Amino acid sequence: MQQKSIKIVRARENNLKAVSLEVPRGRITVFTGVSGSGKSSLVFDTIAAESQRQLNETFSAFVRTVLPKYGEPTVDSIENLSTAVVIDQKRLGGGSRSTLGTISDIAPLLRLLFARFGSPQVGGPGAFSFNDPAGMCERCDGIGRTAELDLDRFLDPSLSLNGGAILFPPFATGTWYWKLYESSGLFDMDKPLADYTDAEMAQLLTGTGEKVSWTGPGGSGSSEYEGLVDRFTRLFIKKDVNTMAEKNREMVLRFVTHRVCSRCGGSRLNERALSVEVAGRTIAEMSAMELGDLLEVVRSLDLPGAAPVLSGLATRIGHLVTIGLGYLSLDRETNTLSGGESQRVKTVRHLSSSLIEVMYVLDEPSVGLHAKDVRKLNELLRELRDKGNTVLVVEHDPDVIAVADHVVDMGPHAGTRGGEVVYQGSLEGLRAADTLTGRFLSREEKGKAEYRVATGALTVVDAAVNNLRKVTVDIPTGVLTAVTGVAGSGKSSLVFGAFREQHPGAIVIDQAAVGTSSRSTPATYVGIMDDVRKLFAKTTKAPASLFSFNSKGACPTCQGLGFTQTDLAFLDPIRTTCEDCGGKRFNRDVLAHTVRGKSISDVLELTAAEAVEFFDGARFAGVLDAMVEVGLDYISLGQPLSTLSGGECQRLKLACELNKKGSVYIMDEPTSGLHLSDIDRLVGIMDRLVAQQNTVVVIEHNLDVVKNADWVIELGPGAGRDGGTVVFTGTPRELAARADTATGPFLADLV
Repeated sequence: MQQKSIKIVRARENNLKAVSLEVPRGRITVFTGVSGSGKSSLVFDTIAAESQRQLNETFSAFVRTVLPKYGEPTVDSIENLSTAVVIDQKRLGGGSRSTLGTISDIAPLLRLLFARFGSPQVGGPGAFSFNDPAGMCERCDGIGRTAELDLDRFLDPSLSLNGGAILFPPFATGTWYWKLYESSGLFDMDKPLADYTDAEMAQLLTGTGEKVSWTGPGGSGSSEYEGLVDRFTRLFIKKDVNTMAEKNREMVLRFVTHRVCSRCGGSRLNERALSVEVAGRTIAEMSAMELGDLLEVVRSLDLPGAAPVLSGLATRIGHLVTIGLGYLSLDRETNTLSGGESQRVKTVRHLSSSLIEVMYVLDEPSVGLHAKDVRKLNELLRELRDKGNTVLVVEHDPDVIAVADHVVDMGPHAGTRGGEVVYQGSLEGLRAADTLTGRFLSREEKGKAEYRVATGALTVVDAAVNNLRKVTVDIPTGVLTAVTGVAGSGKSSLVFGAFREQHPGAIVIDQAAVGTSSRSTPATYVGIMDDVRKLFAKTTKAPASLFSFNSKGACPTCQGLGFTQTDLAFLDPIRTTCEDCGGKRFNRDVLAHTVRGKSISDVLELTAAEAVEFFDGARFAGVLDAMVEVGLDYISLGQPLSTLSGGECQRLKLACELNKKGSVYIMDEPTSGLHLSDIDRLVGIMDRLVAQQNTVVVIEHNLDVVKNADWVIELGPGAGRDGGTVVFTGTPRELAARADTATGPFLADLV
């Protein structure tokens, strides 16, 4: 008999204060509360982590060595757990060979359709796979693009080989690769490349054959001569640049030109695969169609014996369309999908599963969704529940909270002032509860009464980025402009593509990740650590490098980490606080130096609010004020960035940018991960920027931001091919009266 609830007793992970509660099984439970209140600590770091840890323990010791490691959470007990499936916002990787079709398991069904029912018959499903030698294009190896060395960027013909003619750093003058060409004796090393004969240049770029003797740090030897172009192609182009370290990838891409493969036209497949048709279409043509159109094609097919394959295709494609991804195509590379799109793809994959009594754990699934699409998301959550599963959702969006059978509100505030369950029960009860979430859910605040008047306009002319249809639109200056529309309508293409290109110089606050190294802290990220070290050095007459736990000042036992880690082979590694420094990261000599009674470790333990007082009047105090202003007053300066939530990271980035001087700010969904109360604070920051005679342009779905804007630009009417046009410009009040737009009807009750 199924137990009625998951019982958690005294959970103490991160900032949780001995939390005990029961979470109903077979229901949708939404966890709410401000960023940093303990939602993720309870749901992901305690409930989901323990479920996954116990599942891993069912495997053999050998298998566990290759499985992810889940530490045992700090909790007295958890009872009645199900197997957890965590659907997070991490972007789907997979390199150039991973597409929406492969990751969603739709591509194998489509290949089966063409192998069994295509004409002419050329082979099995592998013959239609660009990842299989039987199906891939021979010229591009199934990538769809060919990469070539850009010699104009690679070489400076006015210089000699000795003088630095090779501009690619790994091949530059003095490197080991450069010495191979010096040792060959084939070239005048002091002669400018512009003076080389055609034969000499051909030898340098594509010559082969001769043995070249070399001497290096490890000894001497000989290897076959290889021209610059051939060597670069073998070492860098033949590798998938998406799998390289980011630093190396960026360097290589500066010297490479990508072109659509001339043989397969970007389809990735060979001529044999492209000769097969089903209902007059090749597999490449179907893969390139928007999913909404492909669904219609699949449903229209009437092929004897193909019913099971067509039914499977229609179901899986239909789920992607239902969740609002109908504008994507199966050939879309997964590494180009946003975090929100990635999460929705992961969610719909589980709808085809016949497993029941599974625990699905979702992290803010509404991120990147228009209010119109949130309704579709809610249908998916209900569908997962109605199959007999337990659904746990961490969420801020009121429309998602509304689908909950049970709500757990964490708080009362964030950080050390959070970590408690302040309410649990029905949604109606939460609205009446005296908590931050309850008060903001029950309020009926309308938008602003008067809108600011623009001081001018920045015009975007004939924008044709991605799906934009030669859009020309004025972005008003001196006001707050919200750019809205359904996901895939062209908002990012307009603002971060065309607007940035035509009006460079804007301060950009996008969703690029904040570094999450255990050695990175808010103090290092916002750039005040050097100033703090200089202050200590000036006051104590000690070298500044002494006050870095990444340099001379590090505790020798833990190397500045503050903990030591014991690897127990197939068991989870154990982290213990360093006994020598007590977790302070610095050696004893450093901790003896103080400024106004505090050591460098004491300073790093200060919260942003406390640091504002401690460093009052310092040159760098402005960025600390900005941290407090964006709601990070409770974050300590030395807290590892890896422990911050997504919302906290985004606001840390915002704090950095607020401290800069600029006249135009563009923001990409800054409400991601923010509680309702924090959104009020964010709108206040935007208003302050505008009051200081700046222009603020924000891509946003959140209606609390849209209703408080001075001007709204909506793109649409739909997504993908059905989007890319401006369907409305005007004030929020004017948009609320437009029932023919996607946003208007949802805004009507709010202004």
